[in-house]
Amino acid sequence: MPYLKIQTNQNIEPSNEQSLLQEASALVASELGKPENYVMVNIEPTRPMLFAGTDAPTAYMELKSIGLAESQTKSLSAVLCRLITNKLGIPTERIYIEFANAPRSMWGWNNSTF
Repeated sequence: MPYLKIQTNQNIEPSNEQSLLQEASALVASELGKPENYVMVNIEPTRPMLFAGTDAPTAYMELKSIGLAESQTKSLSAVLCRLITNKLGIPTERIYIEFANAPRSMWGWNNSTF
């Protein structure tokens, strides 16, 4: 049920893309204490982006999950920013993350909801 979307203005080599997907999936599962077989990660195609009036390397992420507590967001921000900095070289001050707690009834899966 956790879903992480990654958007950036940086080209990601196909070999690095798969590695980023795998590391992000394992990281989200571990940090949220959820089975990885429910985690979905998406890297959007590279798009032009501006942040603080410049097109320097930047990233935007969305993490949605059932039961995501506000108390988890600070540590999640740290580990997700570190992942993007390590994998893509984007400074943490040029990364935004939107967190969302999804109600069970608003998250569909397998012909039903959670």
